[in-house]
Amino acid sequence: MEIVVFGAGSLGSLVGGVLARTDEHTVTLVAREPHARAIRESGLRLGGEFDETVTPDATTDGSNLAADLAIVTVKSFDTPAAAETLATGAFDAVLSLQNGMGNEETLAAAIDAPILAGTATYGAILQEPGVVECTGLGEIVLGWLDGGSTGSDSNSSTQATHIGGAFDRAGLETAIAEDMPRRLWTKLAINAGINPVTALTGTTNDAVSSGPAAEVARDAARETARVAEAAGVSLCEREVVTAMDRVATGTAANTSSMAQDVAAGRRTEIDSINGYVVERATALEVDVPTNQILTTLIRTWERGCGVRTA
Repeated sequence: MEIVVFGAGSLGSLVGGVLARTDEHTVTLVAREPHARAIRESGLRLGGEFDETVTPDATTDGSNLAADLAIVTVKSFDTPAAAETLATGAFDAVLSLQNGMGNEETLAAAIDAPILAGTATYGAILQEPGVVECTGLGEIVLGWLDGGSTGSDSNSSTQATHIGGAFDRAGLETAIAEDMPRRLWTKLAINAGINPVTALTGTTNDAVSSGPAAEVARDAARETARVAEAAGVSLCEREVVTAMDRVATGTAANTSSMAQDVAAGRRTEIDSINGYVVERATALEVDVPTNQILTTLIRTWERGCGVRTA
């Protein structure tokens, strides 16, 4: 399978690197310099749970590419630009493995290819150019954005199964799901609790498991479940809190992506996580005070650092 990974930072490099371990796939990573240069010159070093050097292609120009599959792993605020660039190429399918909500719709509006939604629980950190560390094994779940086993045509179910099987054979634990809307909202609830709390407090994920910030995170998750219910997606508040606690405990030593962004002085994905909850809640007339506060605080930090203008 020919695969393009668009946005090969931490997660994208890990997923693309693992896929490149097998001769079954030809992988091209679209990354920034100096990461792309290091991969071209010395290969991509997989550390942590994986211990191998692989040699995918690497480029900084993602335009006019063609492949069986494009995997999108850019930050959510870069999705419109990524979609515009990918639209210059040709792909049999596009899979989003991004944080937040709304990315798939943005991709679908620009790209003439079936769009799959996905979640990934693998932990990854880009240690230096050309080196990515897997900080925790996980699972990739993928399926159609509207749920069900088929997408826009009769070959869709076979296509999703083919992609999942290819990932599995490369060493990425993968499942095909028929309830992606519910899974995406569950992931959103988990991120809405863990990410801004750890980012604002400069802590690892264990801060959400216990201590004074734990209930703030749980309130954010509960509110997200209420918005999902109002949007027609069955999601239990107790269930999302349990899921968030399980993730926080299982990744206690990990630093969330938003906490990493804040520590590095980068723009965060607050708009597509807690900000998305607030936006949908406003439209559906659901009260989400905790998400509103967390969104305001992170956006205020971004403006103060000069990484946000709007």
